[in-house]
Amino acid sequence: MIMNGDNKKFSILSGTALKLFAAVFMAVDHVGYMFFPKLIRIRMIGRVSLPIFAFCIAEGFAHTGSKWRYLGRMLLFALVSELPFDLAFFGKWYWKYQNVMFSFALAILALYAFEKGREKGTWWSWALGIAGAAGCAWAASALHTDYGWYAVVLVLVFYVFRGAGPVCSNAAAVLFQVLTHPHDVQTWSIVSFFPLMLYNGKKGRGLKWFFYVFYPGHLLLLCAIRRLDR
Repeated sequence: MIMNGDNKKFSILSGTALKLFAAVFMAVDHVGYMFFPKLIRIRMIGRVSLPIFAFCIAEGFAHTGSKWRYLGRMLLFALVSELPFDLAFFGKWYWKYQNVMFSFALAILALYAFEKGREKGTWWSWALGIAGAAGCAWAASALHTDYGWYAVVLVLVFYVFRGAGPVCSNAAAVLFQVLTHPHDVQTWSIVSFFPLMLYNGKKGRGLKWFFYVFYPGHLLLLCAIRRLDR
């Protein structure tokens, strides 16, 4: 991410710090869904997590040493997370709806298609790249992944506008979120603009594997707590 001069003094959050924020918001959202479904305010807080993770996916793709290993890790943990996800939200294995890591895996494929199209620079390569990215967004909806096409396109928005600076990229993401969810709780995702504006462009301590494991891990923990509570 290119940092502009006005924003630099307020840039205090690394990529790791942003992911920690997103993980906390996500956990709050899932606690609300599983234990306090009528408390909409808890779900509103949780809406902040997806844009931050989408931003981190775009940044991770831009900086990873191997796009295919990045995709492979996401697919592996998407598979690992599917049963915990199903148990948490459906109480059983449910093949008709997939967890958000599948959405992010398709987002990485979309970024790859877009980047390949941009690298060649011809009109037909651009067309193929955009068509490939659109195909990934369609696949997310067809496979009923969590957040579907919305997650894929949000990652693309962050990636496409990242070179324009943090204000432009985050504003573009906010506009996309408002246009696609003008009247529901997901509109609260625009609050993510504020922590994202504090990003300092640095990776931080990493904790790469922690974030992959956290997703299925916290779902299993919440399932166990719910079972004990009955």
